[in-house]
Amino acid sequence: QVQLVESGGGLVQTGDSLRLSCVVSGGTFARDIMAWFRQAPGKEREFVAAMSWRGDRYRYEDSVKGRFTISRSAAADTVYLQMKSLKPEDTAVYYCAVDRKQRSAPPDMRADEYDYWGHGTQVTVSS
Repeated sequence: QVQLVESGGGLVQTGDSLRLSCVVSGGTFARDIMAWFRQAPGKEREFVAAMSWRGDRYRYEDSVKGRFTISRSAAADTVYLQMKSLKPEDTAVYYCAVDRKQRSAPPDMRADEYDYWGHGTQVTVSS
């Protein structure tokens, strides 16, 4: 059974940095896509960033380009989201997800295309 467990969220101030982690287990993910989504109160879940497990494909939502970086640990089944220059509008619950369809296309931005999800970690950015 595939499981994803996020951690690293918290309360920070505008301009601060934070790194989220997602530990993935229950399978081999060499041909999968890993992604981060977020959901703010009263809003739909939105795409943040994604990468192929092999590291040859990346995609970012426009508002986080240059501030957020998705990466994967070479030694462990962990995916990270490094967030810099945080803004109050980044406040949300952040979710890790995996697309196991083994497609060769660029990572998909649609939440419905992802097969497994973590329970989320709260990020709150105060002004």
